[in-house]
Amino acid sequence: MRGVNADSHSVTPPAPAPAPATLLARLAVPAGVLSAVVGAFTYVAAVDPNEPGHYPVCPLLRVTGLYCPGCGGLRSAHAFAQGDLVTALHANAMAVAGYAVFAVLWTVWVVRAARGRPVRLDPGPVQLWTLGALLLVFTVVRNLPYGGWLRP
Repeated sequence: MRGVNADSHSVTPPAPAPAPATLLARLAVPAGVLSAVVGAFTYVAAVDPNEPGHYPVCPLLRVTGLYCPGCGGLRSAHAFAQGDLVTALHANAMAVAGYAVFAVLWTVWVVRAARGRPVRLDPGPVQLWTLGALLLVFTVVRNLPYGGWLRP
């Protein structure tokens, strides 16, 4: 073996991989988000938005008399926290759908974080336009005479 160095066949061991984050560290942010949501729902459950003076009135409703997509959201959260799903749906059906979407996305987040996999929420234009169209239709229908069942 001419001109071959015996050391050239040796393999350099790879650099040690960084220590993986512990499960507790990976779940800290999702747990913090859940704590904030539970805290907000606990507050809304304790402080009834149906009693005047506790929360501000929707500015759009005050100025125009029209219900925005968020009108009734606090009443919906209050009823949902009290376990009254029918009243929550009547107060703001889109908010209840939002609670369900949050629960699903949060669960996916926790499972992926526990497995050490990244979470990426990257809605495309189609999803964003669809969400906007749903909110627009919801807002228009709840303000029409036959959409009274969607009003808070």
